[in-house]
Amino acid sequence: MLHSKPRRPILSLEAKVLVLDLDETLIHSTSRGTSHDADHMIEVRIDNHACLYYVFKRPHVEYFLSKVCEWYKVVVFTASVAEYADPVIDWLEATVMARYNIKKKIFSERYFRESCIHKNGAYIKDLTKIEADLNKIALVDNSPITYSINQENAIPIKGWMNNNSKDEALLELLPFLDALRFVHNLRNILSLRLGGTTRKIQP
Repeated sequence: MLHSKPRRPILSLEAKVLVLDLDETLIHSTSRGTSHDADHMIEVRIDNHACLYYVFKRPHVEYFLSKVCEWYKVVVFTASVAEYADPVIDWLEATVMARYNIKKKIFSERYFRESCIHKNGAYIKDLTKIEADLNKIALVDNSPITYSINQENAIPIKGWMNNNSKDEALLELLPFLDALRFVHNLRNILSLRLGGTTRKIQP
């Protein structure tokens, strides 16, 4: 009698890692303009030089974060410097926690520019710095160059620069992310947009 090898399950309840880009994915910030319509302002000081940034929340970002933090271990990975990004993340996280009465932190970990690979003027995100098993991790990012070495883990999103108050890109991702969390191998699903093969982008 032949015994077939047990098949690896397609579905899994094991917690997955969702990595989120910051600028133009969750928020937009600028050092130009005025404060009257900004959601937040931060002063960034680097090498004794101060700069004021006006920060705008992408439509539906608070609801989006309140849901994905229930489904995934959520990590933020930005090519921005920590001196700027850390206070922005602190503010965004506190806003979501207060609005939805969430007790635990939204972001389990934070990664900044120093964690990126700097190549030909571009900052590339190596997801193995966060999770060695790439089958368990996905990245939502508006910049293809940043995930050029992990294309099979990418969930592309259109960049937002405070230019569309009716933007629903984050809302539209939620049904997909809700289903994706149960999949055993995320790359098997995410690579389908590549035709099942990895196409390398040269930075």
